[in-house]
Amino acid sequence: MQDRKMDVYLNGPAKTAIQQAYHYIFVPHQYPGLPEADLHVVDASFGAAGVTIVPIHVMHKDLPVLGYRIGNLAYITDANHIAPEEMQKMKGVKTLVINALRKEHHFSHFSLPEALEVIEQVKPEQAYITHISHDMGLHAEVDATLPVGVHLAYDNLTIEL
Repeated sequence: MQDRKMDVYLNGPAKTAIQQAYHYIFVPHQYPGLPEADLHVVDASFGAAGVTIVPIHVMHKDLPVLGYRIGNLAYITDANHIAPEEMQKMKGVKTLVINALRKEHHFSHFSLPEALEVIEQVKPEQAYITHISHDMGLHAEVDATLPVGVHLAYDNLTIEL
C-alpha cells in the first residue's frame, strides 16, 4: 500500500526468528501480494522518519526484546523484566505505555502490580496499561482502581507526541 518495503527495527534474535518463520517474504522472487520488509538490527539510538528512537532492552521471560523511547514516550509492551540501566532510559518521559497481562503473576509478562511498580519508578505524567488479557477484569472497573494518571489502554487510543 505504501509502494515500499516496511522498515522493521529489531534485535538480532528477533531478526533470526522472523527470517526463519517468514522465510518466503525474503526470497528474491516473491509471490505477488506478500509483505516486504527491510529488517534493521538496532542496539543503540537510531533515527526513523526524522525522529530519534532509543531502544530499551527488556526481557520477555528468557527472550531479549526491545521497547522504545520516542521523545517523551516510552513503549514497553511485551516484557516482565527491565534492568536498572534500561530503566534509566525512561527517566523524564511524560507518557509510558507498558504491558500488564493480568493482576496475578505471569512467567513472561508484567502483572498489574509489577507494571504499577515500574510506573512508580519512572514517574511519567500519564501511563497506559496495554497487552491486557480478559483475566484483568472489566475495563471500567479496573480503570477506576488505578492511580491518578494511569489508565487501561483501549483500541484506537491515540497519544500525541
